[in-house]
Amino acid sequence: MRKLAVVALGGNALLRGNEQGTIEQQEANTTATLENLVYLIKDGYDLVITHGNGPQVGNILLRNDAGEQLYNISSMPLDVCVADSQGGIGYMIERMMRNVLLKHNIKKEIITLVTMVEVNPDDPAFQNPSKRIGKIYSSEEAEQLAKEKNWLFKPTSKVKGGMRRVVSSPEPLSIFNKDTIETLVRQGNIVIAAGGGGIPVYQDENTLRTLDAVIDKDKASSLLANQIKADEFYILTDVPYIYKDFGLPSQEKLEFLDYKDTMKHLEAGTFAEGTMAPKIKACLRFVENGGQKSVITEATKLEDRSYGSKITMNYE
Repeated sequence: MRKLAVVALGGNALLRGNEQGTIEQQEANTTATLENLVYLIKDGYDLVITHGNGPQVGNILLRNDAGEQLYNISSMPLDVCVADSQGGIGYMIERMMRNVLLKHNIKKEIITLVTMVEVNPDDPAFQNPSKRIGKIYSSEEAEQLAKEKNWLFKPTSKVKGGMRRVVSSPEPLSIFNKDTIETLVRQGNIVIAAGGGGIPVYQDENTLRTLDAVIDKDKASSLLANQIKADEFYILTDVPYIYKDFGLPSQEKLEFLDYKDTMKHLEAGTFAEGTMAPKIKACLRFVENGGQKSVITEATKLEDRSYGSKITMNYE
């Protein structure tokens, strides 16, 4: 029986923090990351690949602003920008993956799906928008845009007096086309889906509507993994393991974790809330809802299965 894994590519898989973000840089980074997925394929895994879109959708929003201000081109709403990023990044991952498979003489079809994700329009997150997106504005610019477009703004620590637009980040409830995704991947195809956490939508009577919001990529990936009955869920990031007290003299590698002990670490504040904690919560959701194992590691460590922090419900 072939195993099914959902692999969530972190932001550094596509774009490094010190890079400008040219297509050449992104293609090189993507290829280097995807080379490591060959180890899973050769081990008999069927794969669904998900990905982030933070830098890319931010750049799309900047182009939106520039087109509107300089050329009077109508700007597109956030849902279209997220879809735009899904298509562009998905295409890049698919083309680079095809090149990697050709190199290794592996014959597989790959398909990219622009993915919508159901959310609740009454989610509490809509009462407290906190996810910063787009460019940094002055206080005066933010005040004007708030009047014109009904946007919300909060200060940013990056520039003194600077303001950034904030949107909500609701919980994902269901992945659209999940049955199609499962069918395709179990037929041996590689599927790229739920990019950037997916496009948030909800049904109002007989109409499918969207909201100005973004969905956490790891939450959506974990949900997708459960809904297609994946065996394993991987989050590829820039560290080989989860660490207790990361960066402190008391730092300790945590390689094997069960659900109960991981929850204790979370409640004790062991993991940074803005970085590692959301990933661990997504991994816990996966095993809590029937997944066999979650793994957090670097892409380069996939060759050796002994690497990476593994989370299961119970370790014997």
